[in-house]
Amino acid sequence: MKKTKISLIILLVSGAILAGCSSESDQSSAVQKVKEETQTQSSELATDTTLSETESIKYYFTGNEGGSISKIDASSNEVVETIEVDGAVHNVQVSPDGKILGATVVPAMNNDEESHGDMPMEIKGQALFFDTKTNELLNTTEVGNHPAHFVFTEDGKYALVTNNEDNTVSVIDMGSFSVIETIDSGKGPHGFRISVDSQKAYIANMGEDSVSVLNLETMEEEKKITVGSTPVTTDITSDGKTLVTTLNAENMLAIVDLATDQVEKVEVGKGPAQVYIDGNNQYAYVANQGTVDAPSNSVTVVDLASKKVTATIETGNGAHGVVLSSDNKRLYVTNMFENTVTVIATEQNKVIDTFEVGEIPNGISIMN
Repeated sequence: MKKTKISLIILLVSGAILAGCSSESDQSSAVQKVKEETQTQSSELATDTTLSETESIKYYFTGNEGGSISKIDASSNEVVETIEVDGAVHNVQVSPDGKILGATVVPAMNNDEESHGDMPMEIKGQALFFDTKTNELLNTTEVGNHPAHFVFTEDGKYALVTNNEDNTVSVIDMGSFSVIETIDSGKGPHGFRISVDSQKAYIANMGEDSVSVLNLETMEEEKKITVGSTPVTTDITSDGKTLVTTLNAENMLAIVDLATDQVEKVEVGKGPAQVYIDGNNQYAYVANQGTVDAPSNSVTVVDLASKKVTATIETGNGAHGVVLSSDNKRLYVTNMFENTVTVIATEQNKVIDTFEVGEIPNGISIMN
């Protein structure tokens, strides 16, 4: 496995959103347990794990808060490259054309820069842009304080970053890699998705009970939708009619009819983090993270039409990031508290592989 060192300016910042840690012995035993439990399932599904079903996927990437990005070969589920970064990588996303990997980074601490006089220094976060084939760092763009999630518009024109401590969203022009707008949002903006027509972004505001709807034509917040306590991440159906968001403090998934802003809630696992809607707009997959002291280890499958739970799939501890293959047949989940990724065959809702990646894996994204 190759390692590529990316040198960044070492700066001060405190913590990482929804991060977790555990001892090496705890992690090793947890990983071994998950591997043993999935061996039987993996052998039973051996005929279902051929490359033909996922041949459109070349690689997928995890953003690791321990200071790296893992590049994983989709045909073997093996880490083939570790891109080291001086800071906590909170989220990653591959551009629509598959050529660029974007990542949000909370820069690393430097004891010599912990304060300026008696006042703590203000540390700006960074958006990094890598070539997905060569892993070369293409650009570093300064954004706001404590950047959380990173999403490209479907037309490839912009990249958006939520700045959790500033209550803003940075809009980056992909032609120049420069911030062209900073849009006010609700308190504690975190995870979000952008509509397929690239017109609106739906921002989960962790510090309040709302989702901000940003109009990307006017570059302004259009409205807020009240959804429930501690929304972490959103997703939206491809037809633009239904919004979902995880409510971390309520252990619920909020399902919003965007025609009326009416909200219905479905109970999921403890401490839900990310959510991902399949390409048929049929199911929402919710990763249940829990906390460091009381970790969850599951994905809840919610039918969006009936608004009922259809399955609960056991993962590793601290299930956080979640993404589906374009054919909807493979679900990939990061397990923050044991440094692993779980691969699930969605037709059977069965785990087919669990393997180690970098330290504290958070966001995850697929390169087709």
